[in-house]
Amino acid sequence: MKTQSAILLALLMATCSLSGCFGAEESEEENNALSVWTFQKEPLTWYHTEGAQDAWGDDSVSWSARNAPQPASGTYYGIGMSTFEPTMGITLTDTLVMSSYGNGPGGSTAIVSCDLIGMLETLDYSCENVYNPLIPVVNSNDPYIYVDPWTGRIMKFDMHALLGMTVEWSDNDGDSWTGPSVATQAYSVQDHQTIASSNMPALLHPTTYMFCINGNAPHPLCSSSQDGGATWGPETSGAPVTCSSGGLSAHLVGSIDGNFYRGNKGCDGEGYSIFRTTNAGISWSEHQLPTSETGTADTWNAEEAQVEVDSEGNVHAMWMGLDNMPYWSYSVDQGDTWSNASMIAPPINLSGTGFPVVVAGDPGTVAFGYVGEANGDEETWNAYLTYATDAFNETPLFTTVQLNLDDDPIDTEPDCGYNRCGGLGDFLDIRVDAYGRTWFALSHNLADKGIFATFATGPSLRGDTLTALEPMPLGGMATL
Repeated sequence: MKTQSAILLALLMATCSLSGCFGAEESEEENNALSVWTFQKEPLTWYHTEGAQDAWGDDSVSWSARNAPQPASGTYYGIGMSTFEPTMGITLTDTLVMSSYGNGPGGSTAIVSCDLIGMLETLDYSCENVYNPLIPVVNSNDPYIYVDPWTGRIMKFDMHALLGMTVEWSDNDGDSWTGPSVATQAYSVQDHQTIASSNMPALLHPTTYMFCINGNAPHPLCSSSQDGGATWGPETSGAPVTCSSGGLSAHLVGSIDGNFYRGNKGCDGEGYSIFRTTNAGISWSEHQLPTSETGTADTWNAEEAQVEVDSEGNVHAMWMGLDNMPYWSYSVDQGDTWSNASMIAPPINLSGTGFPVVVAGDPGTVAFGYVGEANGDEETWNAYLTYATDAFNETPLFTTVQLNLDDDPIDTEPDCGYNRCGGLGDFLDIRVDAYGRTWFALSHNLADKGIFATFATGPSLRGDTLTALEPMPLGGMATL
């Protein structure tokens, strides 16, 4: 019996050993099968978490559902004209428009319309100026265009020699124009305007319009229109009346809930805050961003924090820290509280970044545009888009694409992204179309051409589930 027991024990141990080996192989196979990194990574695409932590191939995090990685790549398309401080919009007929300084009739500001949306098979698109009124408004020092996302109205603002602002609009994609109306008062200088609409029904128009300016006050001044831009109310404080935030305001944004938001230095002159109005500018409240650890940029981007809302009114903020890196925070309660700040640059050792813009689609989706300085012996500035499709996740995955090739930088001027730089001017602009594709308006300074940059491949920022965009043909230098 003892001999039999010994034999049985030996057989059992051998069986356990073999099963252990087989079990390890099965476990390894299962882990491989569960990996989400099953596609080829493009050379100028990076997958990462906050703080520039490389995530490519990392299966220690459960990347799933909306937080799963998707193939992505970037490109751009030239508009055929120069631009300066480009602003942009997307009409309800899926047409992209961008401001073009001084290239309209009689030297006015052109509104360049491009039929890029839906270009899926071959590189075939056209751009043309659609601003052709009987009497064009002369070019201004600060042109600005905005497309109302609810009505499709194209608003054209021209600020003239810091003395006043005129407004024109088109409800048919630029085929005809109404105005100009005068949108400013004589008691204040006018500079660095920003315009937006909210889904708040006005007295004589489906939406409420508002603009803010850098004027004769220790904070921006703002005005609203109740009739679609034909008349404007008085310019009043765009912050609590005791605020001393400085004059420059980032892009104003209107929300589905009727609120307006803008970003600026805090009222105490420290950090960044988001300012909110729930009553079209009658009163404003300050909501401090988590900038105590990030600091604030000591460059041209120093006074501004960019802000955007998604389709349900969640708020996203973006700013450059003291290290000239891009940071992001979000709020799900209209700016009352904010998430911890996340540094969202890719893991490529950028020396610095500038000209931030942010856009959001449906809840949990957000994209960030900026220019960045490559870390090397020569000064090289590239354009980047970073996005998250599950922004409220505990560990959101960020995907960053470089929009230009390495041998095609947008600028090589020292400190370009930290100061006014060619056609980049004071600011850039960004929007997301009805299909969830992000469009980033900026200038290719070396070619002196305005460009629309986007994802040639990537996920949609629309919809309840994660879906891939239809691929677009690559643009780049061939389109300049």
